[in-house]
Amino acid sequence: MTAAVARPVEVRREADLRRIRAVLSTVATHAIAIAVALCFLLPLLICLVTSLMTQQQAGTGALWPSPFAWHNFTDVFHDMPFARDLWNTVLYAGLSTIGVLLSSVPVAYALARMSWRGREVTFMVVLATMMIPAQVTSLPLYVVFSQLGWVDSLKPLIIPSFFGDAFSIFLLRQFFLTIPSELTEAAKVDGAADWRILRSVVIPISKPAIAAVGLFAFLYAWNDFYNPLLYTGNSSTSQTLAVGLTTLAKSSHQNAYQLQMAASIIFLAPILVLFFFAQKVFVEGVTLTGVKG
Repeated sequence: MTAAVARPVEVRREADLRRIRAVLSTVATHAIAIAVALCFLLPLLICLVTSLMTQQQAGTGALWPSPFAWHNFTDVFHDMPFARDLWNTVLYAGLSTIGVLLSSVPVAYALARMSWRGREVTFMVVLATMMIPAQVTSLPLYVVFSQLGWVDSLKPLIIPSFFGDAFSIFLLRQFFLTIPSELTEAAKVDGAADWRILRSVVIPISKPAIAAVGLFAFLYAWNDFYNPLLYTGNSSTSQTLAVGLTTLAKSSHQNAYQLQMAASIIFLAPILVLFFFAQKVFVEGVTLTGVKG
């Protein structure tokens, strides 16, 4: 009877030991990856913890908030034009992404699937524009936009995106080249023109690549600091959130580290949520655009 009771106890103990060994083995196998991930996550964790502190705790270098100051996330809306800057950022990122997709998809199709004189030269010119630093073209573009009366507004940030983006055109062209020519040739035999082939055949097949390009464009516009500072830095109504955060750091709240961290967390949250839900499409699109050169 005693031996029968002791056997299940030993079995459970051996099972527990096997689970512990499996966990330790997994940690040891991924130790380097875990260490690197912690290095990348540490600044974000410090930012999140500081955003929940009182001003006194944030100024003394405390490691943990006590009590939790959740009101910091609402205070930023009262102490700075946070809602207006957030809306300007949404407008800039959303409309410029639409512009990039509307203009880059047809250009990429023409460079990949249509035969016309000068196609390769045009593609080389598009690639060459990617090598030009943005700072080189800033002065002439600023003069042009100033003559048009667009400075101190969102127009210089949004309208140029409707005229194509070299990087997006390159990625989409690489994906369009992987589409079997039999599909487009069959559509031409049925009497479809290039515009209908693009709309009915190419775009439905290319949704992962188009989604990846859209995400790239949105992330660039959301995190862009240089162009909003150049064109809207002196405006009291057209600033984006990236510029607004620097204004908060230089204002009377320069010592309010908890408010600066709370504003940074709110600024970062939409990007993290977007990447979390679109990660599969993002990775799939980037992978597919590199299948064929």
